[in-house]
Amino acid sequence: MMARDIQIETVETPEMRFEVHSCGDPQSERLALCLHGFPEHAASWRYLLPVLGKLGYKAWAPNQRGYGATTRPSGVAAYKMKHLLDDVASLIDASGATSVTLIGHDWGGAVAWLFALQKVRPLERLIVMNLPHPQLFGEHLANNKDQQRRSRYERFFQLPWLPEFLFKLRGARAIGQTFRGMAVDKGRFPDETLDVYRKQALEPGAMTAMLNWYRANRFREICAGPFPILDVPTLMVWGDEDTALGKEMTLGTEELVRDFTLRYVHASHWVQQDAPEAVNEIVSAWLTGEPVPTFS
Repeated sequence: MMARDIQIETVETPEMRFEVHSCGDPQSERLALCLHGFPEHAASWRYLLPVLGKLGYKAWAPNQRGYGATTRPSGVAAYKMKHLLDDVASLIDASGATSVTLIGHDWGGAVAWLFALQKVRPLERLIVMNLPHPQLFGEHLANNKDQQRRSRYERFFQLPWLPEFLFKLRGARAIGQTFRGMAVDKGRFPDETLDVYRKQALEPGAMTAMLNWYRANRFREICAGPFPILDVPTLMVWGDEDTALGKEMTLGTEELVRDFTLRYVHASHWVQQDAPEAVNEIVSAWLTGEPVPTFS
């Protein structure tokens, strides 16, 4: 399932040990750091990492806190946003890079937005996939009844033990269905791909750690502004068949980011896996200053 030129390595930071999928020149001072979402894994970046490597980046996709073979702290408080942002800063520091492009999808997108807005470390560029700017997310959670309905699962995830129990039933069948059931191109999610996600969820303590991201960080709290105008050049790639997050939440982002590019792709929430050729072409063009293609 994983591209042959992707390596798996361990990156040690003062607080954590990260399992990192890597590609490209390990000596490059240009880091592309890819942050996955829920209930994903570093392998969700398997199509983009080789492209970033060929563009001259040291491309890293860590399994984030609690995922894969990365350190899995116990307790809800260990997954608060402050720690998630500190993890990104520690990875950047460990890379030795002098130029950083931060790329995030889903929960990784939330971390990426807040990392850039809080200026935790300088960023050259920001790419976010299927996660709206926190200000717009917060506004829609407060006023958009359709998005409130779509986001009801967050309340369910606050319950103790029951979400874990249901997700792990029948060999974590629900985890596989989360991907294939939502996908536009279901052929992008063969059993061997879904097995990576299912196996991860069945590791001791993993499902609780993954759900603790939600328990420690309520959407309305992390989306509470005010936020400064973002001055980092930003690309948003959005799968327009997302059933979890409404496309309308992308509208108005250009007023919150000085240098903003938006492209829609005919894909599900799992955009970089569901339509990798289109996403790779968009990202490559934007990073190299070429005209950014339109697909939807």
